[in-house]
Amino acid sequence: MKGVWKDVILAESDLTVSIEGNHYFPPESINRKFFSESQTHTRCGWKGIASYYTIKVNDDVNQDSAWYYPEPLDKARNIKNYVAFWKGIKVE
Repeated sequence: MKGVWKDVILAESDLTVSIEGNHYFPPESINRKFFSESQTHTRCGWKGIASYYTIKVNDDVNQDSAWYYPEPLDKARNIKNYVAFWKGIKVE
């Protein structure tokens, strides 16, 4: 699987975890030079509190377009720090 935006591979792995239609990429599979921490957080009833990344490729910015769970609840502990995408980032 690959996470792609603006013809740039943001993440690539054969070890993603699929949950609720989203592929979560292992943290070591993301290309961190395109990621910056966001101050945004949301809550999922069974996964816990999500943190977000903003993606920047050249001069294009995609605010809060990736998320992860740094301290997931027990039922989601297998995706700790795994990264999922939305907002136009293609996962293929």
